[in-house]
Amino acid sequence: MTKNKGNRIIPRKRLPGYLLKKVKLGGETFKLKQLLRSLNVTTVCENALCPNITECFEAGEVTFMILGSTCSRNCGFCGVTSGSPSTLDPAEPQKIVDAAAMLKLKYVVLTSVTRDDLPDGGAGHFADCIHALRDHLPGVGVEVLIPDFKGDRPALERVLRENPDVLAHNLETVKRLYNQARSGSNYQRSLDILRIAAETHPDIPVKSGFMVGLGERDEEIEELTRDIRETGCTMLTIGHYLPPTRDNIPLVNPVPPEKFEEYRNQA
Repeated sequence: MTKNKGNRIIPRKRLPGYLLKKVKLGGETFKLKQLLRSLNVTTVCENALCPNITECFEAGEVTFMILGSTCSRNCGFCGVTSGSPSTLDPAEPQKIVDAAAMLKLKYVVLTSVTRDDLPDGGAGHFADCIHALRDHLPGVGVEVLIPDFKGDRPALERVLRENPDVLAHNLETVKRLYNQARSGSNYQRSLDILRIAAETHPDIPVKSGFMVGLGERDEEIEELTRDIRETGCTMLTIGHYLPPTRDNIPLVNPVPPEKFEEYRNQA
């Protein structure tokens, strides 16, 4: 049974101006949506209800979401539908190639739903997508944002053997909030994903990211940043959380833009 994350409309009451985003569904955004539907590919931009979708789609930038559109987990922050995932589409790697070629992408970013129902968590499908892109679009850059594969090291190594240009796995939030925000995930397990990738394939840059606005404290952010760096991870993104639906974890503490400069300096 599939659980859809509730009402898609989020009230904007008392949101500070720096968090207000204008989503325009016409123009170039509409054209890109039509193209994606015609190619039968999925993006996390649409499925996770990303508020930045207009600025990315108008620039012709997308992040493909593979392994279906239904997640086997139900993370409190995420807008992706959770439930029983669908059967894998063996044609998906070629569909990603076709979409990347039609969009004239020089750099392709792949992410996925979590697939705890699959023996390898979908690692082989990630590898197939990378391989197809390398075969058909020589010179294209490929970044993968992977789930934790339940900590399965052979699954992680299956992806790494395809030599993506960047291997990313997000911690998403501080240790204290993990049980609330990341159902089925484990803080240390996610750190281990980064560490194994950095240690076994030092030629592949390792990347992670987390959100603020969930009620984390400054000292917890410092601890999280240090823990990520100690894995050997060299790239870090810090974003601002906005609840995608009313059913998600509420926004606790809006964080002003100048605070992000403090995070940058700290990192």
